[in-house]
Amino acid sequence: MGRLDGKAAFITGAARGQGRAHAVRLASEGADIIAVDLCAGFKTIKYPAATPDDLEETVRLVSKEGRRIVARQADVRDMAALQAAFDEGVAELGRVDIVVANAGILNVGWSWEMSDEQWQEVIDVNLTGVWHTAKAAIPTLIAQGQGGSIVMTSSTAGLYGQPFTVSYTAAKHGVVGVATCLANELAEYNIRVNTIHPTGVDTVMVTEPDLQGIIASKAETLGPVFMNSINLPGGFMQPEDVSSIVAFLASDESHTMTGSQVRVDLGKLNR
Repeated sequence: MGRLDGKAAFITGAARGQGRAHAVRLASEGADIIAVDLCAGFKTIKYPAATPDDLEETVRLVSKEGRRIVARQADVRDMAALQAAFDEGVAELGRVDIVVANAGILNVGWSWEMSDEQWQEVIDVNLTGVWHTAKAAIPTLIAQGQGGSIVMTSSTAGLYGQPFTVSYTAAKHGVVGVATCLANELAEYNIRVNTIHPTGVDTVMVTEPDLQGIIASKAETLGPVFMNSINLPGGFMQPEDVSSIVAFLASDESHTMTGSQVRVDLGKLNR
């Protein structure tokens, strides 16, 4: 028996990276999956976007675990489209118990040189999109009357002032505010809301073309602040490392936790 037998999870940004890893891990624990991803590019993002083929690979991997999956292309910035994708998933799977608000993007540059468009696109996806994801699912979670778990992907950048990423850092701090507010509002319904805060994860996001250049340009000053000191060996984490924590927060084993900021950071913020 799996820890999540009989449950269903709604996951955004599920076509690849952390979102795919979360979908596969939760499926391996017994959950059915509603997987959502835009599978298209963004105006201010330079690294390659996820594709419909990526989402199909998530479908294949979840199905390989013997679980049902409903996959839809939808934009977390578009509440109507996201709600429709969620509703279709619940209609087919019969319920939802777990929400993983994972979709996110990154752009890089000096704060005072970022355009309004660069700022807004990241805020809209990484903060408003997280709120939309929770908003789509909460009425169903309440109506079911059986509690639930909402996990929101923040970042170590949501806990300190990460340079070169002002829109990303602001959004990830904002996710903590959304989560702690919802944790208070939803406690009476036994719906828990927690944030996870990974350090660098080996996904396509870390290939952002300007990132290494700007770190190198400030190798003696802000570069070390961005990288910080990592106490545990291993360098970049793998998406599956984060998925282990998501699975714990999704399960009843974490029933005493809500409003928590869970660091998955190799000790990055210890210094």
